[in-house]
Amino acid sequence: MSRLKSSERRMKLILMLQESKKRLTVDELADTFGVSRRTIFRDFNVLSEIEVPVTWDEYSGYGIMDGYKVPPLMFNSRELATIMVGLNFAKSQVDKMLVDDAKGVELKIKNALPDDLKEFMESLDNRTVVDPFLHFGQEKKEGGNWYLVSSAISQKKKLEFEYEAKRDGEKTDRKIDPYILVFYRDHWNVIGYSEKREANRNFVLDRMSNVKIIDEKQEEKGDIDVEALIFESNELGQLIEVLVDESADRPFRANLPTKIFKEKPVSNKKIKVSFHFENFDYINKWLLQFADNVEILSPEELVQKRKELLRKMLDS
Repeated sequence: MSRLKSSERRMKLILMLQESKKRLTVDELADTFGVSRRTIFRDFNVLSEIEVPVTWDEYSGYGIMDGYKVPPLMFNSRELATIMVGLNFAKSQVDKMLVDDAKGVELKIKNALPDDLKEFMESLDNRTVVDPFLHFGQEKKEGGNWYLVSSAISQKKKLEFEYEAKRDGEKTDRKIDPYILVFYRDHWNVIGYSEKREANRNFVLDRMSNVKIIDEKQEEKGDIDVEALIFESNELGQLIEVLVDESADRPFRANLPTKIFKEKPVSNKKIKVSFHFENFDYINKWLLQFADNVEILSPEELVQKRKELLRKMLDS
């Protein structure tokens, strides 16, 4: 076997020990890799430092503890570039736990890569910036224990927690069947069946405290319709009609926090868009980012809210 870089050799060493039906001696391994016995001993020291459970028997040699599995990290440069885009997106978010976990994943991948791919990955990390305004302009914050919630979802177990109301800060005990996790740019949400409300509800993770998985199975619901869970509350809201200028059409569609119900071109540069939404205060402020490129047509209540908001901005 031609000489390998140390990180690549150690990964192959783990795989050989993992796949071999018998223990392997230092002499066999040194001969296989074309290195000295001293190099193999050095490799075993490194594996011990990263807690790979290598076992040894003075008569038959080295092996790996039964049940230990390491999938081979054999990425090509295109796959690594894809991974880096995903990790940099996660690191750009304001959720500190998500950022820290992404950095941990990145470090583990780098430590298992051969030197040439490690250099490639590091160069991409420094020069690939996803969502720069969030990455550089937003202080990181605790976003709630999304991992604990995801564990409950995977086990189909119920969750108990205290939930703090946004309006008055009142805390109430809740028990839910958690169905899906949703990340909206700056915060995690869990959508599930609330026993208190006897309906599906959305809960913001950073307003949940004393979260614990309880040993109660969720009620069987069959296949989960993720799209319906995300959008169903807005479908009960009022019909809203707006006129969208073509210059704002793409970002409007990409970020609208609900589904478009109907659309109709009214000129070469304007599109009439209809959708349902429940929270007028929220959608009023959201629409304001498009300035005069989006005109509210109806309902009249929302038109008046827009006028009130603009007056308040001018008076402040």
